[in-house]
Amino acid sequence: MATADPGRRILTADVLSIGSELTVGDTRDTNAGELARSLTASGVAVSRLTAVPDRLDVVAEAFAAGLTRSDMVVSTGGLGPTPDDLTREAIAQVLGEIPVIDPDQERWLRALWARRRLPFPEVNLKQAWLVPSAAPLPNPQGTAPGWFVVRPDGRVIVAMPGPPREMRPMWRDEVLPRLNARGLGSEVANRTYRLTGIGESQVAEILGDDLLRAENPKVATYARAEAVDVRVSAVPERGPDGTLRSAAELVSAAGTVVSDLLREHIWATGETTWSAAIGTELEARGWRLAILSNTDRDLIDASMEALGVPFEMAIVAGEIGSYKPAHRHWEVFRERTNADPAGHVHVAQSLFHDIAPAAELRIPSIWINRLGEPADPRPARTLSDVARLADALDELVPG
Repeated sequence: MATADPGRRILTADVLSIGSELTVGDTRDTNAGELARSLTASGVAVSRLTAVPDRLDVVAEAFAAGLTRSDMVVSTGGLGPTPDDLTREAIAQVLGEIPVIDPDQERWLRALWARRRLPFPEVNLKQAWLVPSAAPLPNPQGTAPGWFVVRPDGRVIVAMPGPPREMRPMWRDEVLPRLNARGLGSEVANRTYRLTGIGESQVAEILGDDLLRAENPKVATYARAEAVDVRVSAVPERGPDGTLRSAAELVSAAGTVVSDLLREHIWATGETTWSAAIGTELEARGWRLAILSNTDRDLIDASMEALGVPFEMAIVAGEIGSYKPAHRHWEVFRERTNADPAGHVHVAQSLFHDIAPAAELRIPSIWINRLGEPADPRPARTLSDVARLADALDELVPG
């Protein structure tokens, strides 16, 4: 291998996903996101996520461009044995080196086929190629070794196979230890605020351009399926007076501003999900949940798994031989729990199937009346949606 600059720390990276199956939309690229998350967590700034087709000129251009702006280029894909697998050729072209068959890699490949008692296809010798500045990355999950290249200026090229089951262990077991030994990333800190009851555009308006356009700390908004997130991240930085402020200090200062501006909408920090937050709150309040459903077991089990909320039980029509508005669901509930009708609250959307029989059984109920229909019988509480359900339950749940 060529002599490398030992002092260059890996602080920036480009991620390349190579393969025409990606650029035509036949295959979904999950590798780039996983690698970006791993690098970001290590304090590496990811400059680009780029997908390129199996064209030598395009792949070589992507490697060359990445090496002009980043300390490292990480690629996945294009390491197969066929003529359209061009990652090795592209790297060799950018480095100005000629790939040759490495005897150790050849022996390893031939042994794989020998163990399977299969004839070795000579086309696979391409997977034993190395250039002088590359070290092979073992691949126990497949036939495509990766490459780890350190250039004389200390920049790094990492080439890994495209299948995730091969890429993930290679990244974890082979690449990260090498990168950490060289010096990977910088101190990084981040904090995520999870919001409810407000849209992303409103959040951006409240936070303002000055806060959202600052580079360090970086404040960014994300519209997720279950919430709007505000993520605050930072790396260490020297102030105008020369004092070095840690990443944690910068995040804490910016986080205080975000929290003060959006306090009434913040329901969690970090990676907390709605289901986890609900579970924690239920436990703190000593509340338990049960489902009384007119569906069957497999459907309700799938729904409970998707929700992720801890239900103590589910009573389903298919098992008790009865459908609401008949009273059998509530009778079975009482048999299993010995619950006093006045000691629990029934929450439902159907007036006919749930609220009416609950009233007949003298069970307090909350009707989620999304359509604004008239109520007869009248429930204990009526809500237009579940946004204020916890407050209503606080008023009705004993103790």
